[in-house]
Amino acid sequence: MGLIVQKFGGTSVGDIGRIKNAAGRVMDEKKKGNDVVVVVSAMGKTTDGLVGLAYQAASKPSKRELDMILTTGEQITISLLTMALQDSGYDAVSMTGWQAGIETESIHGNARITNINTDKIKDNLSESRIVVVAGFQGLAGNGEITTLGRGGSDTTAVALAAALKAERCDIYTDVDGVYTSDPRYVKNARKLASVAYDEMLELANLGAGVLHPRAVEFAKNYGVPLSVRSSMEKLDGTIIEEEVSMETGLIVRGVAFEEEIIRMTVFGLRNEITSLSSIFSTLAKHHINVDIIIQSKTETESINLSFSIKREDLEDAIEVLQNNRKELGFTTIEHESGLSKVSIVGSGMISNPGVAAQMFEVLADHDIPIKMVSTSEIKVSVVVDESQMLKAAEVLHTEFNLDKAEQPQKVSVK
Repeated sequence: MGLIVQKFGGTSVGDIGRIKNAAGRVMDEKKKGNDVVVVVSAMGKTTDGLVGLAYQAASKPSKRELDMILTTGEQITISLLTMALQDSGYDAVSMTGWQAGIETESIHGNARITNINTDKIKDNLSESRIVVVAGFQGLAGNGEITTLGRGGSDTTAVALAAALKAERCDIYTDVDGVYTSDPRYVKNARKLASVAYDEMLELANLGAGVLHPRAVEFAKNYGVPLSVRSSMEKLDGTIIEEEVSMETGLIVRGVAFEEEIIRMTVFGLRNEITSLSSIFSTLAKHHINVDIIIQSKTETESINLSFSIKREDLEDAIEVLQNNRKELGFTTIEHESGLSKVSIVGSGMISNPGVAAQMFEVLADHDIPIKMVSTSEIKVSVVVDESQMLKAAEVLHTEFNLDKAEQPQKVSVK
């Protein structure tokens, strides 16, 4: 048959009962005659617990030592899952990220995969073994253990599927697919049968926590079919693929939202052609992602520059900018917290002008002020107060009929 890569997230392996349930899913695939590679996350809240221990030991633990402690979480899971498979009579072997040949950049805390040497995995598959790999981790060229950032197990799974030319990659999680919005907060959210890579990439980047953005990027670049499925119920999930049959009238396919957004403003930047590139190149070198950008000139012809970042990057961003203040040529920096980002996504927006105007209008009708805006061909994002985030998501979900896919969405500006 084929080769299937399965990935089980933290909630799907949160205790021994769930680990045994995951083992059952693995065995089901093996019984079909498929070779199986399994990627797992740390159990439940293990990673959070390890981070907590690190901050009890040190006020600001080094990123290298954080990687050393955090990678132990996945190692516990691979051992337990492999034991469960062996106990059921299946030949299985566990591997850490570095044993599995996953090579990364020399960046601690948020490394990218640079190469995968699949020889050891293939040798075990040739012996009909199930291979269980620790997600979220790899080995840099300098011999240092690294981690791939939050959600990195998704990236591990898809990267392995691409490197091994797997038939598909199944992502097992605590939800049964990709929804039009987060069903825990948007009451009428509904499951989508399929989503295009580009749509899923936007949704993942904009706060939909079902898949890690880098995993979707890998899948798109290497043509890896993805499915998102429930680990607890045997239901059809959502297929992520290149092209999808557009459901009738669906211009907007999903509403995503993300809290803990920071608006950072750099004041008094020199009005030079290289000023913007210098700021953002400096931040990029330190792996600080910038999203929405607004530039304005002052009366003195200097530039004020505002951009959004995630809360987790705030301290690093301030430190990087202050350390390079002289070279970058600005006077002061300020930041505003308590913000969130709400976005609409859909390939149908390309051929339907007026979607952004409709979004702004409905938010205004519900007294939700917009602080920043960003657009692309298939998405519109706004920054609003965190207290307004869920209200904005609800009204947009209703406005674009995402709870009633059979009713065509209409774009109309009053």
